[in-house]
Amino acid sequence: MKKLSFLGLFAVILLSLNSCVSSKKIIYFQGADTLYAQAQEIMQRYEMRIKPADQILVKLTCKEPMLLEQFNQDITIGSGGGSRSTSSSYIGNAGSMGSTYGYNIDNNGNVNLPIIGIVHVGGMTTDEAGKAIEQAIINKDLISEPEVTVRLLNARVTVMGAVKSPRVVSLTSERNTVLDVLAQCSDLSDASLRKNLKLFREENGKRMMYTIDLTSAEVFNSPAFYVQQNDMIYIEPNKAQNVRSSPFNTFLSTGASILSVVSSIVALVIALSK
Repeated sequence: MKKLSFLGLFAVILLSLNSCVSSKKIIYFQGADTLYAQAQEIMQRYEMRIKPADQILVKLTCKEPMLLEQFNQDITIGSGGGSRSTSSSYIGNAGSMGSTYGYNIDNNGNVNLPIIGIVHVGGMTTDEAGKAIEQAIINKDLISEPEVTVRLLNARVTVMGAVKSPRVVSLTSERNTVLDVLAQCSDLSDASLRKNLKLFREENGKRMMYTIDLTSAEVFNSPAFYVQQNDMIYIEPNKAQNVRSSPFNTFLSTGASILSVVSSIVALVIALSK
């Protein structure tokens, strides 16, 4: 009987050890009910700015289609848009089958466009870059009233670590949050540490790291809440999850289960023998 009591006590101890490893909190945006009881102004900058090694597509529009002929060596004439008096073209060979070849930004933030020449666009938003290219066209007396639209072609974010589907995420717009990117990766895995996401970013020739806590509503105020092109996000595995899946912890769990079964059988045998 004492042996039975000892086995039962030992099983309970093993089960207790197994349950002592508590899981981390997995609820997102805790405290949001209080923090956002009233509307809060968005303070972060979410517009992406052009950086070296970016690739841009430049669309040129004007009211005099014949003026675009001087760019024929590098422009594929597009449709006339919504107005018959307006013609639009892509600087950088926009193929009719959807293949688009943009222009690379050099290390000094410059882009070299045909006929137009070198234009500095580094550090600008796409709208600002469009205005700069328009001014360069006007300064060279090429077109009097050009309208230029600039779009980033290769904007992407790399996501690694404890997510369900690690991948390189292509950004479809210029306003993307870290939540948008993680959703493209099918959300975080059960083994992720939601309080300590790391986002690495290159800014002004320097590499910086931001820490993001998805369990706190303060995540919306993080300077890294809106992602930038070429960001890299690493999601750290949950240490508690690692412990639970470790061989030693598996041994404890299995051993406790076996001892519990043995104790039950012994108790049943003793009860029947009386």
